[in-house]
Amino acid sequence: MSRCRPCSPLPEEVRKAANLLERRWLISIVYAAHGGAIRFNEFRQVLADIPPRTLATRLTELEEAGILVREVIDARPPRVEYRLTPHGERMRSLLRAMRKWACESAPEGVPRGG
Repeated sequence: MSRCRPCSPLPEEVRKAANLLERRWLISIVYAAHGGAIRFNEFRQVLADIPPRTLATRLTELEEAGILVREVIDARPPRVEYRLTPHGERMRSLLRAMRKWACESAPEGVPRGG
């Protein structure tokens, strides 16, 4: 006889979202993109410790997931900007909730975000 209570299986849509969002730097990249169109080197400034190759990989993953769109701007020299799609914009409430949770959950003596 098992003493464990029965657990329901993890819904497929939750598993898919978790598989994407658990990748290192991904949530930080989405958060940075919420300010509007952003270029590769601007991401690197905001996320100072991210290796360029990792950033390029994560940007591609976010494009493939329909969260970011890559736009080549016809200029001299040409430049590339990334912006959130409507699908990516819907993550705003998730990010706000995460920030609120982190601020409310900070241990005593740890500065809370403002």
